[in-house]
Amino acid sequence: MGHREELLDGAAQCLYEKGFGRTTARDVVAASGTNLASIGYHFGSKDALLTEALLRATTAWGEELDRALAEPAGGTTDPQRRVEETWSRVVGLFSTQRRLWATHVEALAQAERLPELRAKLAEAQREVREGLALTFHTLPDDPAAADRRVHVLGSVYQALLTGLMVQWMLDPDAAPSGVDIAEGLRAIAERADAFA
Repeated sequence: MGHREELLDGAAQCLYEKGFGRTTARDVVAASGTNLASIGYHFGSKDALLTEALLRATTAWGEELDRALAEPAGGTTDPQRRVEETWSRVVGLFSTQRRLWATHVEALAQAERLPELRAKLAEAQREVREGLALTFHTLPDDPAAADRRVHVLGSVYQALLTGLMVQWMLDPDAAPSGVDIAEGLRAIAERADAFA
């Protein structure tokens, strides 16, 4: 493994342990076993290195989420049960991958100041949006209608996912379970039907 990879691994370790704002170049050097000059040579700056490490962590976050969404829902055809099982798997990730999710939340906060990170996160957001929409819904055959449905449904599910992530990061004991999410969605749908 070369210095570049060692730096990325060391930066990721620092992000998990200290976070973006508290990690110094010396922390990365200590964690990676490299030297300060390597940061400048390979990345130009500590912030560029940490941004690249955040992007890698975000990719790992996306892969974990994709697996949770793609797993079969116990062979059930009941939509309510499928929603419960899928959101329960996602909630399970908050417990087993807490450092990864915390790093992703920090990446969201850093995106305002780091244009490259913001662009990459926006791209990943579009992919997650589509994955979430396709997990729970069949799309219309018309491409324009399908695109609109992916955008609308995916955006709502993504807002739910991000809010759920933040709740689990701040207060896991009071955060909703997959069953709670399914129950809440059902209640919202019933209320919406009353206005239709």
